Amino acid sequence: MSNINQPVLFSIIESPIHPNFSALYQALNLQNIQLNSMRKALSQMKKQKPDFIVAEFFYGYGNNYAGVNISNLDVMLCSLQKYAPDAKVVILVEKSERKYVDNLVERFPIHAVLQYPVSAKMMSENLK
Repeated sequence: MSNINQPVLFSIIESPIHPNFSALYQALNLQNIQLNSMRKALSQMKKQKPDFIVAEFFYGYGNNYAGVNISNLDVMLCSLQKYAPDAKVVILVEKSERKYVDNLVERFPIHAVLQYPVSAKMMSENLK
């Protein structure tokens, strides 16, 4: 049973490389809500404001993200400004795509960018 004052963390898991930090989130007394798509995260955000969001960054290489949107996170980050402006966003990113995250950081408030491999210690330090 979750405590009404327990901070809420949305863990948006869109790939198999996303680390499983469920035990860490529990140890930090965070209510972990796992979502497997941005669409589901947006829907959940309208019902419940997250305190933290942990999500993977995927650059839009000439796909439907090209142009206005930089990545898979743009729409969610725009919605966050409306539904949960105080949420802290932690982005997980592959080394090869790290350079593209800077464009996102210029447009949206990002709490932390963690490059793979991400350890529990690294994650813990950024969930405060």
